[in-house]
Amino acid sequence: MTGVLTTLVDILSQPSILVAMIALIGLIAQRKNLSDTMKGTTKTFVGFLVIAAGAGILEVALLPFGTMFQEAFNVAGVVPNNEAIVALALNEYGSSTALIMFFGMVVNVIIARFTRFKYIFLTGHHALYMACMLAVIMAVAGFTTIPQIAAGAVALGIIMTLSPAIVQPFIRKLTGNDNVALGHFSAVGYALSGLVGKAVGGKEPTSTEKINFPKGLGFLRDSTVSIALTMVVMYFVVAIAAGPTFIEAELSDGTNFLVFSLIQAGNFAAGVFVILAGVRLVLAEIVPAFKGISTKLVPNAKPALDVPIVFTYAPNAVLIGFFSSFAGGLFSMIFMALAGSTIILPGVVPHFFTGAAAGVFGNATGGIKGAVAGSFVNGIIISFLPVFLLPVLGDLGFANTTFSDADFGVSGIFFGSLANFAGPVAIVISLIVILLLMAIPFKKKEKTA
Repeated sequence: MTGVLTTLVDILSQPSILVAMIALIGLIAQRKNLSDTMKGTTKTFVGFLVIAAGAGILEVALLPFGTMFQEAFNVAGVVPNNEAIVALALNEYGSSTALIMFFGMVVNVIIARFTRFKYIFLTGHHALYMACMLAVIMAVAGFTTIPQIAAGAVALGIIMTLSPAIVQPFIRKLTGNDNVALGHFSAVGYALSGLVGKAVGGKEPTSTEKINFPKGLGFLRDSTVSIALTMVVMYFVVAIAAGPTFIEAELSDGTNFLVFSLIQAGNFAAGVFVILAGVRLVLAEIVPAFKGISTKLVPNAKPALDVPIVFTYAPNAVLIGFFSSFAGGLFSMIFMALAGSTIILPGVVPHFFTGAAAGVFGNATGGIKGAVAGSFVNGIIISFLPVFLLPVLGDLGFANTTFSDADFGVSGIFFGSLANFAGPVAIVISLIVILLLMAIPFKKKEKTA
């Protein structure tokens, strides 16, 4: 049984395999010939591996930056990181997490089939992280094994459906169509960023992609160049503040601290370039393939894909969003220190991925001002939500890390607070009410943000 669960988790937590399987089913449903089916499935599989490789390059480049930052400014506290907290939780909740993830995906498909929410969530690793958090919260709430899995799976299916729905109006605004959705559990932050952008952008906002550089600085119009040079400056500033002794002893294995920082900044830009290439490859294949699912199995279904799919629409906003979100994290950290509360340190990885996307959505509705203000608000949100999430995670709340993205905070606080208020009964009632509300037909066409 353990071997089966391990294999199940391995398959479902790999977006490349999961989405390739979806593409294969879609192409077969359309009765494509063998050549087209193999080409579409393979390109989808490889495209997601390219995106994962780019994300891996980014994370490797960002980790030393976070370590240098903590050393330079002598700060300590809780660092939100999904991978770290899940690794701790799986030791105790591995089996329940796997089953919640599997049945949660089934619930997601059922909801998409029989309600107006036609979103199929395909970001497997995020589904794994959310399943893990729900396993912890349901156990802390008092659910025993089978009820824990059932409640967790229904909750996960609902979240996997509503998260893309929350941000879909802004996806339509960004892409100009309704073909794909966003499957990344920080939709609350992205939607708020889009709303903030709309509020501050004015009637004719200037897009981040239309920034007018002086003639001599025309090379900055190339996003790869501008990202690389900006990150070089950022790394150098933090490296100088941290000092050569610490970096060369702890991080660079004796390599000169400025040379090390230069290479990490270049790796960051390379990671972004690789991600953008992978996104283009995947979108060219998954959307046509998904029509088979949409037509045969779940009419009008939309694939909810991982967050890098939005990066190609505004590469400059990606960098602006990262910096602004990180600034929001710094502001929040200082506020928490002055208030004497738990200090949430700004994790570089979550601030990049969620801040970048928040910048893209803020730019879509409010141009440069929207990108800056929207992602700054995102930085504040993903800093303060973990403070209120920690108490509902039981013993896991005492770890020096926690879940990072906005939807984890909102969902965890919601279900955890219900459990504290009235135990498992409150959670069961809330799940039934939400499902009934989702089942109500709604014919009015959604407006574009």
